[in-house]
Amino acid sequence: MFIRAKKYCSGVRSEMVTTNRHLRGIVLLLSVFMSVSCTVGRGAGTVEFVVGDLLPVEGGQWEPKSSPLRDPFGIDFSPDGTMYIVELAGGRVHTCDPAGELQHVAGDGSQSYLGDGAAFLTATFNGMHNCAVTSNGDLYIADSWNHCVRKVDSKTSTIATVAGSGHAGFGGDGGSGARALFNYVMCITLNSTGDQLHIADLKNLRVRVLDLSTGLVDTVAGNGEKGVPVDGAVARQSPLFDPRAVAADSKGRVYILERGGHALRAVLHNGQIRTVAGTGKKGFRDGPALKAQLAAPKHICIDDCDNVYIADEANQAIRKYNPVSQKIETVLGRIHGDSRIRLSKPHGVCWHDGCLYVVDTGHNRILRLR
Repeated sequence: MFIRAKKYCSGVRSEMVTTNRHLRGIVLLLSVFMSVSCTVGRGAGTVEFVVGDLLPVEGGQWEPKSSPLRDPFGIDFSPDGTMYIVELAGGRVHTCDPAGELQHVAGDGSQSYLGDGAAFLTATFNGMHNCAVTSNGDLYIADSWNHCVRKVDSKTSTIATVAGSGHAGFGGDGGSGARALFNYVMCITLNSTGDQLHIADLKNLRVRVLDLSTGLVDTVAGNGEKGVPVDGAVARQSPLFDPRAVAADSKGRVYILERGGHALRAVLHNGQIRTVAGTGKKGFRDGPALKAQLAAPKHICIDDCDNVYIADEANQAIRKYNPVSQKIETVLGRIHGDSRIRLSKPHGVCWHDGCLYVVDTGHNRILRLR
């Protein structure tokens, strides 16, 4: 293994600011701390530390407890390049602008459900898993343990619940998202045209979709029963094992990641569902996708070529599924027992502007792979 590192700055400047009497923010000037050249997958890549640094086992001095982040889970980007970061246990939302300034913008760290109809900075949350930003800058948040999706209007900076009621349940298909019921909203993602928000409705064992133009909710996959779907079956009439994450590619295929099922599935244009990667058994193996093994994968994103990146949590690795070659390869973290970059409970993955961003949750840091 060969790692070459170059430091771009020697320290971090930090100061506390008060945004109003309800919220104290952290403003932290963050340039890229490190750039590491390493071999990833089959080619050469560069890993940059957007928030965080090299760990001692990697040759650096990063201490996860010193991070301004606490249990970051998901990220997405606004049209101007600002990164939004949501925390699960930390209960806060941060932004990181293109200049590297990190700011705490909402959430007081409590597990609660406050703020609808008011300013975003007064809102509180309960177990946020990820977020999605539209082309006009509206921010959607998977407020998982509040069983809902919330929206921050880019023009007014006010927050409102747009799907779910804050109470667990199932119902509302064909009607308004605000009247629908969900049970653990684990992941939300926009489709390639930005007019649909897919929702992994975990405990209802369904994947649902919110039409952003009409506000209506419907089910894409899952019948509410737990099980492994049969290849070629109608997705809406099929069981799902535990849909943790969902993402649609540019061709309209809707990918569903199942943590306990250790598999990646796809809903095709004709409404049929198929397993495209994973054997259903926990393990670690690259190669032909249907023979490859995953271990409790948590999240997915899709790049400009419709490749699917998988945050393979228990394997502490980021895997890549190529739908053309139908193969799986490891691009970051554990590589056949050899780790260039050590990951701990990687959860979030996000493709933005030609780069893969990884939320290294256990290390409270965010990495960028070029």
